[in-house]
Amino acid sequence: MSGRGVAAALAAALGAAAVAPSPAQPGCAPADHTTRVAGGGECLAIRTFRPAAPGDAPRLAVFIHGDVSAGGPADYVFRWAARAVTDGTVVVAILRPGYGDSEGNLSTGEAHGRQDHYTRHNVDAVGAAVKALREHHRASRVVLAGHSGGAAFAGVIIGRHPGVADGAVLVACSCDIPQWRHRRGRPWPHSLSPHALVKQVPTSTRVVSLTGDRDDNTTPDLARDYVKDLAQRGVAARFVAVAGAAHNDVIRAPEVDAAITGLLAADG
Repeated sequence: MSGRGVAAALAAALGAAAVAPSPAQPGCAPADHTTRVAGGGECLAIRTFRPAAPGDAPRLAVFIHGDVSAGGPADYVFRWAARAVTDGTVVVAILRPGYGDSEGNLSTGEAHGRQDHYTRHNVDAVGAAVKALREHHRASRVVLAGHSGGAAFAGVIIGRHPGVADGAVLVACSCDIPQWRHRRGRPWPHSLSPHALVKQVPTSTRVVSLTGDRDDNTTPDLARDYVKDLAQRGVAARFVAVAGAAHNDVIRAPEVDAAITGLLAADG
C-alpha cells in the first residue's frame, strides 16, 4: 500500500485525517510542518495526524520514538501517536536525526550507529523542530511524549529549551544516562542526560514518568529518582510504576494514554 493509502486507512479508522510524510528533501525545502520540519540544521521527517476541527489554537502532542537499537524503521511511534488523536489536538510523530520509516522517509543527521547519540546537536535539532511546530500550529499547549531514548530526549529538551513544551510524558525513561550506561557496561560520554538538567526545568512544566515494573532495561529507579529531584524543586512531577509491563509493551498501558490526555488538558 502506498503512503497515501496507509494514511487514508488510518484516517478512516480514527475519523481524522492522517498525513503520511514524503521523503525529506535536502535543505528541508519546503519545510511544510506536515511531512517535514527544519530544526538545528537538520530536516526531520514527521507524520501529522489532524483532528476534524483543531480550532484556532489547538493543543499539540509531539511523539518521540526510542532507539530501536536492534535496527530497522521507527514506525511503531506512528501507531502510538495515532491513539492520541482527539478533537482540538494536533498530533505529530517525529523521526529523530538519522532515523527513517518503512516507507523510505528519512530524517537527516547522524544516529551514530544508534549508540551514544543523545548528543547536544541531535537533541537541540528535535527541540528546535518542536518550537517550529508550536509556532506553526499556534498551539495553546504542547506536550512531549517520549519512549525510552525518546523519553530521554524529551527530558533533556524541557531543560535545555524551557518553554518549548508545557509538559512531558516520559515512558521507560533512562533519565540518568551515566548510571544507566554504567549498568549496561558501555558509557555514552557524548550523550546528554535529563538528570543533569533538573535545575533548568521551569517549575511551570508538568511531568509524568511511567516505567513498567518488569522493565530490566531502563529500570524504574532511574525515572523515579529523576522525578523526585524535579518535585523537590517545585516541578509538578509524578512517577507511575506500571504493573506487569516490560520495556517495550509499557507504551500500550492505559496509564500512558491517561497521562498524555491529562497533560494535554492541563489537569495531569
